[in-house]
Amino acid sequence: MGRPTDPPAPAPDAGGGATGEGQGAVRSAVRAPEIAYHPARGPAVRRGPADPVKVLMHRHRDLCEHAVDPLEIAAGLEAHGLTDRTAARYRHRDVFSLAEELYARVPGAGRHAPRAPRPGPYPGSGTRAGWTLSALLPGAACLATAGTLRATEGVLGGEARFAVTAVGALLVLLGLRLCLRGGPLRVPDGTGGVALYVCWLLGYAVYGEDLLAQVVSGGPDGHWTAAPAPLLGLALALAPAAWCAHLFTGHARHRLAGSHALSEFGAGVRPLLFGVLALFLCALTALLYLADLGHPGPGSSPVGPAALGALLLLARLLAVHGFPEPAATGLAAACAVEVAAPFLVLAGRLPGLDLLARPVDAVVAAAGHGGVQVLACGLAAFGLLIHASVTLTRASAHASA
Repeated sequence: MGRPTDPPAPAPDAGGGATGEGQGAVRSAVRAPEIAYHPARGPAVRRGPADPVKVLMHRHRDLCEHAVDPLEIAAGLEAHGLTDRTAARYRHRDVFSLAEELYARVPGAGRHAPRAPRPGPYPGSGTRAGWTLSALLPGAACLATAGTLRATEGVLGGEARFAVTAVGALLVLLGLRLCLRGGPLRVPDGTGGVALYVCWLLGYAVYGEDLLAQVVSGGPDGHWTAAPAPLLGLALALAPAAWCAHLFTGHARHRLAGSHALSEFGAGVRPLLFGVLALFLCALTALLYLADLGHPGPGSSPVGPAALGALLLLARLLAVHGFPEPAATGLAAACAVEVAAPFLVLAGRLPGLDLLARPVDAVVAAAGHGGVQVLACGLAAFGLLIHASVTLTRASAHASA
């Protein structure tokens, strides 16, 4: 018998399929070209979401649900890196209009429930008269102590004068603590930790100039002359500092409510920051001048204490609005320069190390013994001002201030 011939290919039935034995092999041979030729028979592949705001809504649902107004959502979006240019990807002209849509579309958890009264801008501060009075207490205690020491000069002995100074310092510290617990200069809980830096800066303002003068002239001799005028002027300037911080916070929040773009808000707040700082420096300079008239010391220039006051105000503003780390960094940098100056002069006395003392000698020759304080506090304040002109002009820095 011969070799059997292959069976003929089965004919397709009426429905277009194959019948008979070998149906699977024929189907694969016939449909493979069809599949290759018609690759997109299913639904079209979507290249992006039809509603881009919905993606953002799910990503920031917690923020949108707990926000009490669209401004809080706008501040939160900005804190996460969204800008007005980014808002264009979500078909909005700016972050504020995008926040308004998110606020309208996401149902808030507690918006329909009776809302508790919103706390004031300064928790635990009471009225303006209350925090203004507390801001006056450190200056009043310092003024009373300095007046007592001057009135009893030559009458009280050294131990008695030391006791008066200690009591006065304690009263100043208690008044300062009360002042910083409320009002515009109050920082959120857990953002302190700079008390050591501030104490060193204030101590250097009183004793540092005479100490450096003795070190440069070959000392120290151990008997440092105090300059009470800078401390008195800075203590009296707490009230102007509190009011300047109040003006900055209040006007910034008012501008935030009326702004329609982040760039517009930043452009309006930046001159406000510079104006508030200039106003404080004018008040501080006048107080330092009056304090020096009543209690003249070895250093009569108000430039160094004024630079210190500007540094303390900028550091406090940054801490109040949620940026305590750069504030602490600026204070620490000023402390480091003031600590290093006398040590460099002392190290320069060693054989072959006179090069270390040359920077301090150059500063003293150009600006006197107070030049170190001016350099340390001035550079630190300038750095904090640059940082504040960026961070404090953001909406996220004032949404909860």
